[in-house]
Amino acid sequence: MEPAERAQAARGRGPRVDPYGFARPEDFDDAAYEAFFSEYLAVLARRAVKWARLLRGGGRVRRSVTVKRYIRKGVPLEHRARVWLGVSGAQAQMDRHPGYYQRLLQGERDGSLEEAIRTDMNRTFPDNVRFRKSADPCLQHPLFNVLAAYGRHNRGVGYCQGMNFIAGYLLLITTDEEEAFWLLDALVGRILPDYYGPAMLGLRTDQEVLGQLVRNKLPAVADLLDGHGVLWALVVSRWFICLFVDTLPVETVLRVWDCLFSEGSKIIFRVALTLIKQHQASILEATSVPDICEKFKQITRGAFAMECHTFMRKIFSEPGSLPMSTITRLRESCRARLLAGR
Repeated sequence: MEPAERAQAARGRGPRVDPYGFARPEDFDDAAYEAFFSEYLAVLARRAVKWARLLRGGGRVRRSVTVKRYIRKGVPLEHRARVWLGVSGAQAQMDRHPGYYQRLLQGERDGSLEEAIRTDMNRTFPDNVRFRKSADPCLQHPLFNVLAAYGRHNRGVGYCQGMNFIAGYLLLITTDEEEAFWLLDALVGRILPDYYGPAMLGLRTDQEVLGQLVRNKLPAVADLLDGHGVLWALVVSRWFICLFVDTLPVETVLRVWDCLFSEGSKIIFRVALTLIKQHQASILEATSVPDICEKFKQITRGAFAMECHTFMRKIFSEPGSLPMSTITRLRESCRARLLAGR
């Protein structure tokens, strides 16, 4: 997409709709967005040229130091699906299992699974024009297919609320059911194991890990929450369950997901720590539990969250050193405590 076309797309197909189909709220700051995007447009143009050179000749995108660096600086929308599929291993899985997705769709029906999915269809992005029943084509049917196929593929998980939002975003980017299915499998099966099973042990563990990281790096914030008896699950569960969907602006979510598919789950901790550190002074002004909850809602809004390019640079500097060995060690201790407390 040329820069001029990007600028036009950024204004959406209507006066209040963004390029991904989301209706902008009445209080959307158009002036601030235009000021940010006028600069970001130049970044997108430079990145598009570099990615076009890197991907010349086609073929699967493979992990490398160069690809990792390029991903951190942003993947152009036109290459995003291909890059996600390559670096996550989803493309390799799809190539190994030709026809598998279609066989899942034609497989044995599960009434309880399908009913659970149908219940959430109208709740999935009601503010997105592409998911409305009046849309042509409407993405509700592909979304149902992807979730039903995944529930049959991974019976230990089935369907869990939150997966609908993730699969919805995958469809918006890939526009292809089978690719969205295999990317969902990469997330749920490998990158975020045990996040969406019945016990959600991986999700609960990682929320506790974040609490430990905040205690180590931002002790005043940890003391505030401890002093008011606030569990981390109360303020960050949606960040983890929906991978920042519906909390951060869509372009920022996609930049985060670029790195999530490339570098794994530690990216979630980097984003969470950056948000908390950047807004530490505001959070520490809270004087009650409702006030703390409101502060955590506010920190995902505003110019810092919207300016995705600066935001992504910050997540690799603000939290400081965050080796996977530290996360693994914390996961082991937090998981043991959760299991002991069952």
